[in-house]
Amino acid sequence: MPAPNSPALCGPAISTCLWFDDQAEAAARFYCSLFEGAEITEIFYKNSDPQAGAFTVAFTLLGQKYWGLNGGPYYKLSPAVSITVYVDTQAEVDRLWAALLTGGTESRCGWLTDRFGLSWQIIPRALPRLLQADQTGRVMQAMMGMVKLDIAALEAAVTG
Repeated sequence: MPAPNSPALCGPAISTCLWFDDQAEAAARFYCSLFEGAEITEIFYKNSDPQAGAFTVAFTLLGQKYWGLNGGPYYKLSPAVSITVYVDTQAEVDRLWAALLTGGTESRCGWLTDRFGLSWQIIPRALPRLLQADQTGRVMQAMMGMVKLDIAALEAAVTG
């Protein structure tokens, strides 16, 4: 366990721990490559030996703190917990969707599971506004029929 004044424990008192079999470091490095300003803040190696592999990896994505734990095959990530990323443009939706989907599986309504088993929701910031503005339910109906969310199609659904 890190020292109380460790960089990984400074700041907010809450972080999310993601349980991996043995891919925590690879997952953290991949996730950090996707977001500007993301970083790995600490790696604790098994028996303090980098050759033995990581036991935990602390990292931040868009200001949120996460721990990746190589806990073995006892528990699996599931869609019951997902990371939601709100983006401004279709280009951002497309970029994150393509990167996270490589080796993963798509679901529906903007959800996917990446190659490490972590579920993500890639949501355009326009969606909540469009859902609120639409009194007919067409935006919700359009969203429910989508896999990757399409901002132009969601906006078109408002006018029918």
